[in-house]
Amino acid sequence: MTSLFVLDPAAVGSCDAEDKQGVLEALAQRFAAVYALDQSSVLEALEEREKLGSTGFGRGTAIPHARLDALSQPVCVFMRLATPVSFDSADGMPVELVFGLLSPEKAGAMHLHALAAISRTMRDDRMRDRLIEAPGDEAVYALLANVSERDAA
Repeated sequence: MTSLFVLDPAAVGSCDAEDKQGVLEALAQRFAAVYALDQSSVLEALEEREKLGSTGFGRGTAIPHARLDALSQPVCVFMRLATPVSFDSADGMPVELVFGLLSPEKAGAMHLHALAAISRTMRDDRMRDRLIEAPGDEAVYALLANVSERDAA
């Protein structure tokens, strides 16, 4: 997808979680299924990071992220939530878009650059609206792929 992270088309989907824990569990399940990772290790890493402070980015988005030894490059999952979920975001708004990121354990700068790229995308009001209104997962993936390619240029 980009030199910063991988977003497989199968990693884009919807989620009907009822709370923050359900979102983290759905992320772990999707990461495990798409990138052949251990689901419980992913969930544990996401939960540990969340204990440090909410990854609720604000403006209806969250960017749960963690580091894992099992990876050689950053990988992502993107989910639209069926109903907004409280994520303890600084602005108090519930989350409806979730962009998960897992990076290799020793990927300090790489992890931060990937987070920054995701953050730029999710701060763009027009992009967020397009992601929310997209008719399906393929359209969401196309939007994200186009942003990544544009930013890489």
